[in-house]
Amino acid sequence: MADITTDTIVKLREKTGCGMMDCKKALTENNGDMEKAVDFLRKKGLASVSKRAERTAAQGIVQSYIHTGGKIGVLVEVNCETDFVAKNDDFIAFVKDLGMQIAAQAPLCINKSEVSEEMLSKEKEIISSQAKTEGKPEKALEKIIEGRIEKYYEFVCLMEQPFIKDPKIKIKDLLGAIAAKIGENIVVRRFTRYQLGEKS
Repeated sequence: MADITTDTIVKLREKTGCGMMDCKKALTENNGDMEKAVDFLRKKGLASVSKRAERTAAQGIVQSYIHTGGKIGVLVEVNCETDFVAKNDDFIAFVKDLGMQIAAQAPLCINKSEVSEEMLSKEKEIISSQAKTEGKPEKALEKIIEGRIEKYYEFVCLMEQPFIKDPKIKIKDLLGAIAAKIGENIVVRRFTRYQLGEKS
């Protein structure tokens, strides 16, 4: 059995951003092998995001973002479980990125569950009408509507939007990665976007 020192645990913590006890357990279960311990924590971290979602997130920050020239402003509230994490650099950077995302992409809501039936029905009507104008066959309509509704979600839901700094990942994946790294439940609670001259 390898000797698990505090120094080794700290090194693993720096590598993964996981808690000391989790790092100790990972090293113990993998006989002190650093690389295997990293893999162990990655698997454990990603697998436990859903469990973390059950825990209460009552701490966090309200972040403001003002776009260059002062024409667009955003206020966003993101919650976490502890005040310690609310002061974490990765958490703060994530919230700032969200402010920039909201300013640039103007989502209407946070996730799919917030899209009202009324909004969906209206969008399906528009898509159906467009598809008919384009001469698409009637039997293909259902699939076309389904595909374009997914695109609509990407337009109106913050969590479904491609991240402006890396369009290959969605905001929900970015949130999942931060939650796994930090080891806490993170919740985007609410946001408001202001655009100069826009009617409320």
